[in-house]
Amino acid sequence: MAVTRSVSAESTEGTDRGSDYAALARQVRQAGLLDRRPAYYTAKIAANAVLLAAGCTAFALLGRSWYQLLVAAFLAVVFTQIAFVGHDAGHRQIAGSRRVNDLLGVIHGNLLVGLSYGWWVAKHNRHHANPNHEGRDPDIAGSAIAFTPDHVRARRGVLGRALARAQAYLFFPMLLLEGIHLHVASVQALIGGPARRSRSRVAEGLLLGIHLAGYLTILFVVLSPLQAVAFIAVHQCLFGLYMGCSFAPNHKGMPIFSDESKLDYLRRQVLTSRNIRGGRLTDFALGGLNYQIEHHLFPSMPRPSLRRVQPLVRAHCRLHDLPHQESTVLGSYTQVIRHLHSVGATRHPIADAQ
Repeated sequence: MAVTRSVSAESTEGTDRGSDYAALARQVRQAGLLDRRPAYYTAKIAANAVLLAAGCTAFALLGRSWYQLLVAAFLAVVFTQIAFVGHDAGHRQIAGSRRVNDLLGVIHGNLLVGLSYGWWVAKHNRHHANPNHEGRDPDIAGSAIAFTPDHVRARRGVLGRALARAQAYLFFPMLLLEGIHLHVASVQALIGGPARRSRSRVAEGLLLGIHLAGYLTILFVVLSPLQAVAFIAVHQCLFGLYMGCSFAPNHKGMPIFSDESKLDYLRRQVLTSRNIRGGRLTDFALGGLNYQIEHHLFPSMPRPSLRRVQPLVRAHCRLHDLPHQESTVLGSYTQVIRHLHSVGATRHPIADAQ
């Protein structure tokens, strides 16, 4: 297989049968798997609130102590679980009302976690529309990681080429900075984003400002300056690592398509996605993202229904001779690292000229 893990237009010939997905969608609707699950999300939000309250209580009781770094690690897990609910709200999984979903989204995203819900939804929707599509999927358009040989060849600086060669080894360390990157990108989007939807942007900015001001004020009032900085480092780095490790196995190392590729919706979503095998603990730890194929086929499906729809999707893939890619957590990370190593080893035209 080519290092790009790309699929050519020729290999996807005859895949414009839209009815292939429609048949599956009818089965899913008839089974009631798209119905909202208010009891589940009420319990999930309540459980997260209890965990957040427990972390805040421990913080208050410990006071000026280096044991607060344990609280920081615990809150990194809680923040990620809260972010998963924000993700579900962005996909309209929680409620039938868009207004209710958006309200839950900005509360969980902007106020509780400190991420811009509107910015993330717009970015994530582009990803869902064109997963692993070069030039269209923002998740493979970053400047730090090169996901295709063309990305490597496009780099002109010595540092960029060196980073590409070492990216397989630096991938997980770089995830430690993902939380900080998300906060910075959120602020930049609210300050310098497009003028449309100015009212929602003001509301988002206010909630995000409350989060950042409250977060920093509490830390530097309760802790010593050094302890506060250490708390932020542990909390944000582990939050970024957890978030990155939850999203990275889903598409990284899977086929990447070019503009010439012509795929219908079913094949575009299935061929670019990878599921993670596991039980209820995996479902909890990855926030349902372990059912990535099912989630991409039915993004508005409530999280608890993804496990139930999986047999239908797997059978439908067999019917149409499509791979239903699954792996263990460690196996998926291995595939990601191998792909990054292969891409990073691409010969660069400048280096060859020298």
